[in-house]
Amino acid sequence: MSSNSTADVVCAPDDNLCIVREHLQAVIIVPTLLLLATLVTLVALLIMRYRPQRKRSRIASLQHPYHSSSHRHTQRHGHRHHLQGIDAPAGINPLEHEEVPMSVQQVQQNVRPTLAAVPQMSTGRHHGSFSQITALPLTFSIKPNDTVSLYRARMDNRNVILRMLKETANNSEKQHFLGFASFVSGLGPHPFLPELLGVVSVQPPLMMVEEELQHRDLLGYLWRCRQDNAGSESPCQMTEKRIFTMAGQVASALEYLHSQQCMHGNIGARSVLVGGDLTAKLWGLGSAYRRRTQAHSPGEVEDMEMRKWQAPEVLSRRPSGQSSDVWSFGILLYEMVTLGDPPFAHIMATELLQYLQRGKHLKRPATCSNSLYSIIRGCCHWHSDQRFSVSELIRTLQNGEKSANGRTVLRVPEPLDFEKYLREAGYGEAYNYAVL
Repeated sequence: MSSNSTADVVCAPDDNLCIVREHLQAVIIVPTLLLLATLVTLVALLIMRYRPQRKRSRIASLQHPYHSSSHRHTQRHGHRHHLQGIDAPAGINPLEHEEVPMSVQQVQQNVRPTLAAVPQMSTGRHHGSFSQITALPLTFSIKPNDTVSLYRARMDNRNVILRMLKETANNSEKQHFLGFASFVSGLGPHPFLPELLGVVSVQPPLMMVEEELQHRDLLGYLWRCRQDNAGSESPCQMTEKRIFTMAGQVASALEYLHSQQCMHGNIGARSVLVGGDLTAKLWGLGSAYRRRTQAHSPGEVEDMEMRKWQAPEVLSRRPSGQSSDVWSFGILLYEMVTLGDPPFAHIMATELLQYLQRGKHLKRPATCSNSLYSIIRGCCHWHSDQRFSVSELIRTLQNGEKSANGRTVLRVPEPLDFEKYLREAGYGEAYNYAVL
């Protein structure tokens, strides 16, 4: 019998060597092949996992800056090694390799953009570059900001705002700018907070990219309603029901900020942005960022904006908290129902605390219903523990919205006198007209 016919041999039951030879392929060769296949698969998975890491980081930098708590954790701890130049703080989502072809159009005389020398950065994402960049028209602000310029632009077929740090900024201003961007990004998304689309943090100009809301700040919108509502076809149709709706949206955003252990500290019509569908979104977070990074620093109270919007404990340098935001929210309701009147118009800002100590309060405007005025009073109690909580405030606004008048458009006969407004709101002559 030949060696090729071993498969036909019948082994004796006690002949182990014969049995092993007979089942050689099943016992040794097949497991060996399976082991080799497993090792090849593991090597392929490791290559796929780590080789495109750099590419994925570029793509991720152009996505929404907050998807989940785990994604924010990855940004805080795993992204810094990809940055160049000025290292962005943990928590922001830089548009690392975004192409920025800057060509400013319709620049106003009092705006000096420094965009002509912006370096062109290579990118494979040309559809995401900014276009149609124009200087943003000026609107009301508390203090001039000499380090930031604002522009409107188009990105990915949507309107955006470019909050751009000027090239003359020093290192401290750069770190403050990036720190604020990190702070806003870390708050996470909310339907009634403006969306932060990304941050350019690698090469100048450093900028935050935010969604644009069509009607911009609520104070300017209220003033336009005051001027335009004489006509029946006016686009500004502010009714009591609309006030309840928009106020509920702002209160929802405020509740979310408080859940993040963040006191806003700057609530007012100037700090609310209005979308094309009249959705209200709370902004003006600069005060919240300063409070978090410079708590208990000298001069904190003096630097606080809008004294006539601040709670008595803030004015008197006593400890403040979330109920202080509720006081300011009551002042916001007063602004809305008066179409942009300043609070305590006939009281000097330096005398406001004494006025409130005597038990005085905001008087009911002629355009304000009893139900809305009761909410204003519930927000503006002298004793903070007697004010609405934010959750109570939201429930009260939702209940009031159901029965509020949605037909009668609010009208204020007096035209806007800007100089009078500045005087009655308690601003000095140094304040100017600038956005956000």
